[in-house]
Amino acid sequence: MSTSRPPVQGRPVRFALIGCGRIAQNHFEAIRRHGERAALVAVADVDPVRLAAAVAQTGARGFASLAGLLAARAELGVDCVVLTTPSGLHPRQAIEVAAAGLHVMTEKPMATRWQDGLAMVKACDDAGVQLFVVKQNRRNPTLQLLKRAVAEGRFGRLYNVAVNVFWTRPQGYYDSAAWRGTWEFDGGAFMNQASHYIDLLDWIVGPVESVMAYTGTLARHIEVEDSGVAALKWRNGAMGTVNVSMLTYPKNLEGSITLLGERGSVRVGGVAVNEIQHWEFDAPHEMDALTRDASYQTTSVYGFGHPLYYDNVIRTLRGEAEAETDGREGLKSLELLIAMYLSARDGQRVNLPLSY
Repeated sequence: MSTSRPPVQGRPVRFALIGCGRIAQNHFEAIRRHGERAALVAVADVDPVRLAAAVAQTGARGFASLAGLLAARAELGVDCVVLTTPSGLHPRQAIEVAAAGLHVMTEKPMATRWQDGLAMVKACDDAGVQLFVVKQNRRNPTLQLLKRAVAEGRFGRLYNVAVNVFWTRPQGYYDSAAWRGTWEFDGGAFMNQASHYIDLLDWIVGPVESVMAYTGTLARHIEVEDSGVAALKWRNGAMGTVNVSMLTYPKNLEGSITLLGERGSVRVGGVAVNEIQHWEFDAPHEMDALTRDASYQTTSVYGFGHPLYYDNVIRTLRGEAEAETDGREGLKSLELLIAMYLSARDGQRVNLPLSY
């Protein structure tokens, strides 16, 4: 997408971040790692304790609101505002930032409603600014290899796909903030925790033709689902399942994707698609030697992709690259998520694309 803002040249890209909760730490670290090309100049949060901690940690200027931050944007020289706020706030905040003439980076999911996602893309288009949607798991070396194997046709025809997200989120997690576990601000196990895994269904396998889903709130006292299953059919003929639970005893067990094709089968598992556990094809290839080094150890379901994601954002804003996951790319997983919820609500198969 073309933007009306000139590329950043001769100085670091200046980021401001709003929402200094859990995931913000990954953004602070990613920006710090790119210190020669990026700087965090402002942070904002409605919680004064969290805001004070973020200011002390980063040295950035603190603001109690997005409005206050935007009012100082010229003085600070902000290029891009990062939204790490509750998901339901992303649309309004993204539209506000775009109207101020600044680029937007939003954590997943970009929105909890389909029309809100479309409105975010339109607002950024109209303002001539970039909209980036964080999909850091795409940068995992394990998934980069799998994506390459599919793109180079090593599987032949794809037959079956299985995605499992077996994690645990105790009641205390949902009780830690009033927005967690709500429809308006959070979304459930599909929308929030499994969002990056839903993204893999289109990014790796291709466009989905139709989906049927069930969701349930089996154990947690929340508005949204703590468990869900879905059956999918892709336009290329493959069929598959998504199986998600936040009730795994006693801790996070698995985040995996398995692909079965006519000439190969692969399983990428571990707690967060961080281990290539099975990799077998009918013909050898130079990429096979990379499978051992691609696996990595992690106790974090976030993985290590944020610095790599920021590299693409920084290069895009400097005019050196195209955005890998812009707003339109973000809409693909949002559309599939909304289709799953519609299917579960109405007890019917939902065909894609959704009617606008």
